[in-house]
Amino acid sequence: MSKKILRSIILILVLTLITPSITRAEAQIYYNDGEPKVDIQFLEEVLEIIKDNYPFDVQEDKLLEAAIKGMLKSLDSYSDYYTKEEADAKFAPLFGTFSGIGIYIEEKDGYISVVGTIKGQPAEKAGVKSGDLIISVDDVDIKNMGIDKGSSLIKGPKGTKVKIGIKRGDKLLTFEIVRDTIQVNPVYSEILENNIGYIQFDDFNAYTTVEVKKVLAEFDKKKVTKVILDLRNNGGGLFDQAVSIGELFVPAGPIVYVRDKSNSLKVHRSTLKNQKYKLVVLVNEYSASASEIVAGAIKDTKAGTLVGTKTFGKGIIQTLMTVTDGSIVKLTTGEYLTPNKTSIHGKGIEPNIVIENTEKEDLQLKKAIELLK
Repeated sequence: MSKKILRSIILILVLTLITPSITRAEAQIYYNDGEPKVDIQFLEEVLEIIKDNYPFDVQEDKLLEAAIKGMLKSLDSYSDYYTKEEADAKFAPLFGTFSGIGIYIEEKDGYISVVGTIKGQPAEKAGVKSGDLIISVDDVDIKNMGIDKGSSLIKGPKGTKVKIGIKRGDKLLTFEIVRDTIQVNPVYSEILENNIGYIQFDDFNAYTTVEVKKVLAEFDKKKVTKVILDLRNNGGGLFDQAVSIGELFVPAGPIVYVRDKSNSLKVHRSTLKNQKYKLVVLVNEYSASASEIVAGAIKDTKAGTLVGTKTFGKGIIQTLMTVTDGSIVKLTTGEYLTPNKTSIHGKGIEPNIVIENTEKEDLQLKKAIELLK
C-alpha cells in the first residue's frame, strides 16, 4: 500500500449506501505530490506493537487497509476505502457490463436489502422485488458479512446458478437464479394511454442521458408532449448525468448548487429556452442522490409535479480517487442544494402530491396519468 497518493482520477458521483451502478464517465485528473498530513510514525509505532505482541499471524497490508477504512468511515457513512479487487467488483456496473443477477442493494440490519432490480435481468425475471432482504447466498448466512463480501457471493460467471434466501415481510423465500451478463441500460420507456410518454430511470450511469435523448427523439416523432419521469427506487449514480438530465427538462436557470470545503457555491445551470414537455415525476423513499437532484430541480422551478412519497434525503457528493495500486478512496467532497438553495440531506424532498401505493395497485402512476390526461 503506497503512503503517497501520486495520481488521482476524480469521478464526481452522487451515491447512496446501496451501490450502485456505475459506468464510464468523463474524469478530471490531478496530481497530488504533497506528503500526507498524518503522523505516520505514530501509525508505525502501533503496527510494531501489534506485530510484537499479537499471538497470531499478522498481515501488515490488511492492518493498513483496515486503518484506512476506519479513518474514512469515521467521517460519515458514505466515505470508504476499496482494494482494487473490491473496487472492480463494486463499481463494475458504472464502467460497463458485469456478470450477476441484476439488483441494486444496500446494507440493512446486517443483511443486504434489495433497493431495486434491473428490468429484464435474472433477478426481476425470478421474482425478486424491491424491499426484499437477502439473508443467505447458497445456504450461507450472510448476516454481518458486509455488503462487499455479500455482493461478491451473489456475482459470478455467466451461466452459473446462485441460490438466494430472501425475507419478504414475514415470509421466507428461496430463489435459484442463473447469472447472466448484465447490460446496464438504465432507461426503460413506453407510451401509455392518451399518448403519455413514460420513462423509468434505474440509475444515473454514463449511458443515462444518451438513452433518454433517444427516447425523447421517439416521443417527438409521435408527438408526445406529456411525460412521466419515474425516479422511484433509483438510488443515484453520476453527478454529471443528473445535471445533463436536468438540462433536458428544467427551464433556463439553476439545476443544482454544490457547496465545497471552502464553503463557496458552484452553480450548474440549464440553458433550456422552451420547456417542451408537461411533466409529472414519480418519487419514493428509495429515490436518492442523483434522483433527488433532478426531482428537486423540477419541483423548485415548477417544471413539473412531484407525485409519491418523501425521497431518501442524501444531499452530499462523493468523489472516487484511485491510488497508484488501483485501490479507491471514496470521499465526501461536497453538499448539493436545490435551485432554491435548499439542503435536502437527511430531510428528503416532499412531493407536491403525497400518495402511497398498495400491493395491488400502482396508485402513484395512476395519479400521474390522471394529472396529464
